[in-house]
Amino acid sequence: MEKEIIGVIKLALKIYREFGFKDYHIELSTRPDKSIGTDAMWNKAEKVLKSALKKQKIKYQLNPKDGAFYGPKIDFHIKDSLDRSWQLGTIQLDFSMPDRFDLNYIAKDGKKKRPVMIHRAILGSFERFVGIILEHYQGNLPLWLAPIQVVIIPISEKHVTYAEQVQRELIKKGIRVEIDAGGERMQKKIKNAEEQKIPLMLIVGDKEKKAKKVAVRSKAKGDEGVMDIGKVIRIINK
Repeated sequence: MEKEIIGVIKLALKIYREFGFKDYHIELSTRPDKSIGTDAMWNKAEKVLKSALKKQKIKYQLNPKDGAFYGPKIDFHIKDSLDRSWQLGTIQLDFSMPDRFDLNYIAKDGKKKRPVMIHRAILGSFERFVGIILEHYQGNLPLWLAPIQVVIIPISEKHVTYAEQVQRELIKKGIRVEIDAGGERMQKKIKNAEEQKIPLMLIVGDKEKKAKKVAVRSKAKGDEGVMDIGKVIRIINK
């Protein structure tokens, strides 16, 4: 049980770090007044959760009597960029439900044994998590996470064909890319992309087409110079 719990803890913290949440705290909630199961079950379950946290050298807040009615739990709370706290993940160790549903498995020794159930949620409600992410980044999603990673901006209509060629190369590498082939001026297209919070703009005109390169502009840094398409792909996929 402890090994499985530790695995879930590591998974949760890894995912939060990947999404940019570095400020978090963990709470351990123990048996409530109204609960099911024996004292022995609860004591063992709480002991396993405490031991898993201790072995990972994780500090936690103890919430006496705040566990689920069927078992103790570990909850993960993160803080967003506005310093608001959100509960995301939870790990609940449950001896009672397998017993109530009369669940069994055949162990290596050939004997019938009762499993222990681990209730695991890493993100909580997915829709709620998306909302938290959008507010945490204030809409400025990192390049790897943005729904549209790149917009290609042809300077004029005659550059659309080259823009489509660049788009095909990016799509082959799994990059999410669109072309703004509208009739607006280039500066207006750049403004539109910035308002949509698209991380990367690739501008193509006569010089870029002739050199088979693109002019790179990022929302974060502005103009980043002319690059070959391979280098752009490496930057996006690094």
